[in-house]
Amino acid sequence: MTITIDYEAKKKLDLDWREIIRDIVLGAMDLEGCPYEAEVNVVLTDNSGICQVNLECRGVDAPTDVLSFPMVEYEEPACFDGVEEMFADCFNPESGELMLGDIMISVDKVEEQAEKYGHSQKRELAFLTAHSMLHLFGYDHMEESERLVMEERQRRILEDRGYVR
Repeated sequence: MTITIDYEAKKKLDLDWREIIRDIVLGAMDLEGCPYEAEVNVVLTDNSGICQVNLECRGVDAPTDVLSFPMVEYEEPACFDGVEEMFADCFNPESGELMLGDIMISVDKVEEQAEKYGHSQKRELAFLTAHSMLHLFGYDHMEESERLVMEERQRRILEDRGYVR
């Protein structure tokens, strides 16, 4: 498992962000039963940095808390049947790992939302990482039924790893 984390924000979170991200990525891998060694890239940025990417990629000129860039298109969320045959280009030719995708998190939003929702920055960073990992596994929340499934899976990842409110 390769988890690359780049910290580009000037503001530093006063917590062990590397350990939190790694713990949640591994928790999501376990919950979803990913049968492959995988790689995930995470960038911790600020509101300005995430706003720029949000504008470029989604046409939204506003900061958001997290952006997800999945590399695999699943038939159904976290369904790995046939991934090797259908998505050979989703495997890193050097390591052989499944390239799940990239995550971008705003540290400004981690601070803002932790205060807004009345929990720790540690829990907020864990939540945003879990949320984004589920997007990398093909989950979405556009429809009510999808939202409910995704929220339940987020809750399970967080609870399994001890990140509670």
